[in-house]
Amino acid sequence: MKILLTGATGLIGRALVAHWQYSHQLVLLSRNPRQAEKKLTTVHPCIRTLQEVDFNQLDAVVNLAGEPIAEKRWTEAQKQRICQSRWLLTEQIAEAIQQASRPPAVLISGSAVGFYGRQGPEPVFEQHGSFYPEFSHDVCARWENLANRAASDRTRVCLLRTGLVLSSEGGALAKMLPAFRLGLGGAIGTGQQYMSWVHLDDMVALIDYLLTHSELCGPFNATAPRPVTNQQFSQLLAARLGRKARLPLPAFVVRALFGEMADLLLFGQNVQPQRLLQAGFQFRYTALKDALAALQF
Repeated sequence: MKILLTGATGLIGRALVAHWQYSHQLVLLSRNPRQAEKKLTTVHPCIRTLQEVDFNQLDAVVNLAGEPIAEKRWTEAQKQRICQSRWLLTEQIAEAIQQASRPPAVLISGSAVGFYGRQGPEPVFEQHGSFYPEFSHDVCARWENLANRAASDRTRVCLLRTGLVLSSEGGALAKMLPAFRLGLGGAIGTGQQYMSWVHLDDMVALIDYLLTHSELCGPFNATAPRPVTNQQFSQLLAARLGRKARLPLPAFVVRALFGEMADLLLFGQNVQPQRLLQAGFQFRYTALKDALAALQF
């Protein structure tokens, strides 16, 4: 297939490039094409703007671009960067697909479990309709709505409601490791909030599954089938490193450090991949202990 991939230098994007390097023809969108080519060490072309793409020649678009949501404190300016880096590009992609005489057959577009907002311990499936109105939901809801504009009888749209992606190559786990290696890790707040996670290998595999299964469309929870509480996650990560998770981080400290962004850490969702499982996708890593054991720290 000929695939346009945005967000190619991100954690998931890099893994997709490596996975598809010799099986598909890739066009990689980047704000800095020269830097992206060096980082990805790829023979596939890196471009700066969508105007360089003929959407009539594409078989698929995988849209993962966006300012990292937990990289910096949520000032108003940072919130705007988070929103616009997702919304503007997705809107442009949907318009280009709409205008194409031979549009790509599928748009796989990013979202996150934050779409649901904070939830309790009850399982959350794709049809869940009770959302908590907060920033993470607002970002994802508009992101998904813009992607859905590309849907037609010729183009199906798949939405990736992604959880915490586990990888030894970066991402959120890389930020946790220093403290846990020193034995300074522990539960955050009550520790009872659920963390919906997915191993990077499974993330790549499920995107590939959605790419090749033409009957699938709509939202998919891109998370492993067995979420854990923050306390369980902390204990398992500490054990993987041969340490103890003895130092809990009180909620007031988290709020002092991160402001509004603390909500991502103090609240969670028990998100489960019902639609992927019903579609026949098989996760390689369903237990967090096994997923952590497979990573090279």
